[in-house]
Amino acid sequence: QVHLIESGGGLVQAGGSLRLSCVASGGTVSMYTMAWFRQAPGKERTFVAAITWNGGYRYYSDSVRGRFTISRDNAKGTVSLQMNSLKPEDTAVYHCAANALSSDYTQPHFGSWGQGTQVTVSS
Repeated sequence: QVHLIESGGGLVQAGGSLRLSCVASGGTVSMYTMAWFRQAPGKERTFVAAITWNGGYRYYSDSVRGRFTISRDNAKGTVSLQMNSLKPEDTAVYHCAANALSSDYTQPHFGSWGQGTQVTVSS
């Protein structure tokens, strides 16, 4: 069972930046596809970004492409999300997730989830 802990959320003004981190333990995380999802109040959880086990492929939702960057450090067991040019519509709880079985980055394929970290962007 992979254990994921997110950090780095907070309150920031529109146009600002935040860096989220996810520390993973309890499995061969270096071989997993890792991703970030987010859930805004009253809305469903949606995909933000994903990275394959060696960082060879990175995927982004249309809404964050060009502003967010996902990265990983397998030696440290961490995955990060650098968020620049933040907008009020980026306000959500951000969750780290791990897919131990494939490189698929759709939600049903992620079996391990963190509790999330709150990101609030003021206008």
